[in-house]
Amino acid sequence: MEVVLADALLARGGDPCALLRAVCAPLSAERAEIHVIKPVLPKLNSLYEHAISGEKGCWLFHPSWHMCIYKRMFESENKTLTKEGILHFLELYETKHLPNSLGFSEVRILRLLARTSRCSNLTPGQSMGACPPLGMRLQNFLATYLMLLPEEEKGSFLLKFIQKMTSRHWCAVPILFLSMALACIPACKVLGTDGLQALRDVLQCTMITHQILLRGAAQCYLLQTAMHLTDVVSFFLPDDRNEPTLLCSWLQVNDRNFRKSVRSDFEHQETSSLYQYVRGLVVEYLKTPASERENCFMPDWFEAKLVATMILLAADVEQMRNKSSGKSNIEWIELEAFLNPLLDVLMKLGSNAYIPTLKTDKSLQLLLKLLQTRSLKCSNTQDDKVLSFIWKSLMTPVESILEFILRQLTTNELSTVGDLDRCDLYLALIPEIVNLCSQVSWKKLPTIKNFILSLTNASIRNFRETNCKEEPTLKEQIRKVISMASLTVVCEIMDRKPEAHLEALPSVDALKRFILFFQFNEVVKKPSYIEEKSSHPILLCEETSSQGWGKIVAHYVRDQWICLRFVLNKIPMLAQEEEASELPLSTVERSRKILQSALEALTILPSDQVLPVFNCMKVLVPKLLNSSESLCIEAFDLAWKIVSSLSNTQLIFWSNLKGFVQFIFDTEVLAVAASAKGQAYAKIKEIIFKLIDLSTTKTGVFNVVISHCCQSWIFPTVDDRSALTNAFLNAGNYCELITEACVFGTVFRRDQRLIQDVHAFVESLGEKCAANVVTESTNRDDHYVRVCAIKFLCLLDGSNILQKMFMEDIVSKLLDKDEQVSRSKTRYYANSLQHRIKNRIWQTLLVLLPKLDQNFLCGTLDKVFQAGFGNNQASVKYFIEWIVILSLHKYPQFLSKFWDCFCYDEEKLKTSICTFLSVLSHFDIILQNTSEKKPVLKKALIVVLQWCFNHNFSVRLYALVALKKIWGMCRMLHVEEFEALTPVIESSLQQVENMHGTGNARRNWQRIQDHFFFATFHPLEDYSLETIFYTLPRLSEVAEDEWISLCKFDRFTDIPLPPTFQWYQSRTELLDLKPSDWSQQDMGSNSVETDGQTEWTDVQKKIIPWKNSTPSLDLEMVFQDRAAKLGKSNSRLIVVASLIDKPTNLGGLCRTSEIFGASALVVGSLHYVQDKQFQHLSVSAEQWLPLVEVKPSQLVDYLQQKKTEGYTIIGVEQTAKSFDLTEYCFPEKSLLLLGNEHEGIPANLIHHLDVCVEIPQQGIIRSLNVHVSGALLIWEYTRQQVIKGDTTQGE
Repeated sequence: MEVVLADALLARGGDPCALLRAVCAPLSAERAEIHVIKPVLPKLNSLYEHAISGEKGCWLFHPSWHMCIYKRMFESENKTLTKEGILHFLELYETKHLPNSLGFSEVRILRLLARTSRCSNLTPGQSMGACPPLGMRLQNFLATYLMLLPEEEKGSFLLKFIQKMTSRHWCAVPILFLSMALACIPACKVLGTDGLQALRDVLQCTMITHQILLRGAAQCYLLQTAMHLTDVVSFFLPDDRNEPTLLCSWLQVNDRNFRKSVRSDFEHQETSSLYQYVRGLVVEYLKTPASERENCFMPDWFEAKLVATMILLAADVEQMRNKSSGKSNIEWIELEAFLNPLLDVLMKLGSNAYIPTLKTDKSLQLLLKLLQTRSLKCSNTQDDKVLSFIWKSLMTPVESILEFILRQLTTNELSTVGDLDRCDLYLALIPEIVNLCSQVSWKKLPTIKNFILSLTNASIRNFRETNCKEEPTLKEQIRKVISMASLTVVCEIMDRKPEAHLEALPSVDALKRFILFFQFNEVVKKPSYIEEKSSHPILLCEETSSQGWGKIVAHYVRDQWICLRFVLNKIPMLAQEEEASELPLSTVERSRKILQSALEALTILPSDQVLPVFNCMKVLVPKLLNSSESLCIEAFDLAWKIVSSLSNTQLIFWSNLKGFVQFIFDTEVLAVAASAKGQAYAKIKEIIFKLIDLSTTKTGVFNVVISHCCQSWIFPTVDDRSALTNAFLNAGNYCELITEACVFGTVFRRDQRLIQDVHAFVESLGEKCAANVVTESTNRDDHYVRVCAIKFLCLLDGSNILQKMFMEDIVSKLLDKDEQVSRSKTRYYANSLQHRIKNRIWQTLLVLLPKLDQNFLCGTLDKVFQAGFGNNQASVKYFIEWIVILSLHKYPQFLSKFWDCFCYDEEKLKTSICTFLSVLSHFDIILQNTSEKKPVLKKALIVVLQWCFNHNFSVRLYALVALKKIWGMCRMLHVEEFEALTPVIESSLQQVENMHGTGNARRNWQRIQDHFFFATFHPLEDYSLETIFYTLPRLSEVAEDEWISLCKFDRFTDIPLPPTFQWYQSRTELLDLKPSDWSQQDMGSNSVETDGQTEWTDVQKKIIPWKNSTPSLDLEMVFQDRAAKLGKSNSRLIVVASLIDKPTNLGGLCRTSEIFGASALVVGSLHYVQDKQFQHLSVSAEQWLPLVEVKPSQLVDYLQQKKTEGYTIIGVEQTAKSFDLTEYCFPEKSLLLLGNEHEGIPANLIHHLDVCVEIPQQGIIRSLNVHVSGALLIWEYTRQQVIKGDTTQGE
């Protein structure tokens, strides 16, 4: 009514205030719902046009009147309502040029921000990777709104907007889209220092986001915002090189806005070039005040990182300037000037022992930060001329640096706990220098070899010297720790740089012997500082060092296991001739002792230090599984306990999980365990299912497992054919892993689905978003598991006996799993987890089908047919039908098995016959390899004809489609045996083509013929990965998160498809189809009245025949007249269900009332009739039963009127004076009032009742479902009236 009133006011040019009140009325109701709000929203556009003065360009009345509408929607608990309100509000400023007003600015707009997190999901019809509507609208809105503001207000509004973003904790999605919206504002320098500080606060808000890609994307957009909107007064440099082009361009433009020195105390700061600023920054950084020269503390790393970043950015600016000037030979004068102060210090390190400690620390920190830049993913050292020049320059002082590091690590220079931080700096530099030499030139290789040789020998000697003392001092303990750390770095370099041939050094043999005889898990005791502090004042600083003693011990133990891992990899059997004679124990016993030490290490090491222990156990366990199985199982359990306990720890969980998987699923570990088939074999299978279970709550766990196993099983690292065979044996022994991977995937909650969608959107931006460039791909997409398993199966060769047996085993297990799912009592509905699992099973079976031979398929096809007899969802039916078609096409001799499927009784076929009839609709494909087609066609025609006369309309439709196909083939082949049937068949087909009537028969016949499976789909030409995993699920309306696009098969490259793989893409004809092409909506003859607003034409219009008076009896008379013509009894029972609000209960009551001949059913709203749940339960009963609308607020008047007509008002309720149903005698004119599902009949209606009737109960629960209660009373009324009728006729 309110919408109609609004239309009338708009049409007559009424008062805008009256119009506004009419529109606001429904929105101010206590329970404003979406079907009430939607018709109002389009009217707001017209309302704004009437509320704005065109001449003056201002509001005719205060906009807060408008905002009451949005406020109602923004604060609604209904998320759909909130989303509609926000999207409409944002679109308003995008499409309407509204005058500025404080009522529409900061307060309302900023309050809107708090609700954006509820409506960032995709809308139906949007594909994965698309930007959600909110993201697009927010970008357009913010840019448009800012343009409408006066110049003097833009800065203050943006500042308040950004500050408002910091007032709450945001989840990942809204902070990303808000940052995108800010970044899309056209460049305008309106933010000052306060704005930069606010952006920094927003940046801190992003740090709590666990999703790395979304966090990085938001930070990149905030950086763009700072570049576009900042008025540079005081320089602010983000600590990031992710956007080099943008940042360098900005630096080039603002070259003259830098102060001479960040530490100079000038009253008037003069501007100078970026070159002078950076050079001064480097010189100032390397200065060491006399008071701090021997400071025992390490300098702050942040300053070194800042200076290194400025050097690189300034060098990039120089390169850009030279390119723009057209210079071909770049001399790098400025970059050389940046590096010279650093190179001067580094060249003196080896020869000058009196350089202040602070200066050496700073120079080496800066060197390390410059060297680490080469490992950044965004930096390609081959093409980056800046980096190439830097690396060549840094090659000059390599000898001096290594000499200095060797002196520091092998003498007594480092003797305190505080020096351990310094030791870490030196050790971190060694591999970076080796990498530098390998990238630039191996001319320095002799220097590196001499350094490694000296460092190894000196470390072993120092270690042995300190080990001889019973009570070592602090200084000696520190030497011990440094010596072990040095040996660890040596081992890691030899592992990572085999091309340097460092293992040929004489010191390596000494290192191996030293490690083999080492007492593992030896700890360094914490010395007492009390006696030493008086004689060593420098010890006073150690309590504030970053190296706590517990951390020192943990690193010391970890380093032992890193060295052992290196030795075990070089001597895996511990049984070389030259070593065996020197070992005090047998090799097996020695291995067992080491494994026991490994278990001890797992109990004492912190979780972030256990990876080297996992790596050692990976080598030891295969050698001990036969002799010490219980010890190996203990190792499995302890390792799993550590990993599972870290599932909520983001930083170290994934690295530990990867190490755990490499240990448990090592090729040799799996092979030895499988050959014994003992407890270890069972334990590994138990761990497999524990990992799968963990992956349902932590996305990405199964991805790590399946990736490692598939690669190691089909691409073993050893280049040996026997290794390939042995590796693939593991696939057969642990085929459960592949089976579970093929069906893996959970039904995501809405918030999880949202994260997945936005992830896909950010990834689709590619290089437009720098986060995609610098963020390492983690492959934690849930589809990765299935894609990996499917690609693994695609690589298998049916001619290989081992792989053939494996595929057959997988097929058998998948069919068993399908049968298990079908038999489970879990509810099976569209897009349920059971539906998805069955869908994935048949997708995998379809992939494997071409690789199966005839003998195996002969036995398997019976199980496929049995699956076809089940009650399956549409997508599953299509896959089963497709498999049957392809099987019969390849092996026509199986047709006899297929015909047997039609011989079962009707009870078994009633839910499945359409599946087998659909197969016959592709009979032309099946007969392609059959030489004698006529006998087979005869059999097919006989089979299908009998189903054309089935009592079920759907079965008849499927049979007619098959008949049309088969009969067309008969006519092409001129089958004479059926000449007698020609008139009957052709007249039947003609009749169904030309059927008339008001029902849905003709429409359904046309619809089934246009169905993609019968009209477009070709079982042979459409056989491809894209059709199986994307096109067919999309056309069969499976949930979108089940669609796997081809880009994912391309993107997940861990398992490559063979170059000759041909079944890849769908045909264009099928790919271009949309579900609406074959799943069309009914278009009734009674069209909905339109109001000129096409966006809401699907809104239900309210039908209120009741209004303010009692209902007319004309409607009841029409139904009674129709019932009388059909021979139905004319009952005097009225069922009142106005208090019931669940469509399912109302639909059931409608059906019950119609069956037992009630005269009318009274409902609270006729809208329920259009509800799908109502229609599903009522099965068209509403077409044969009078339905009257009486709102709950009008019930009192309605009941009073019915009393005057002679009706007895009977309440179905338990009261103190209620009658037992078995004892109550119903009057002929009875009105049954049913209560609400939860509250029953309200107290204000009880005293209007003539009588209350209750149903006798025997159980504990004191109430029945309202539909069941109503049905019992309706039946009892009917039963009594039938008995009365029989008695009257007898008299």
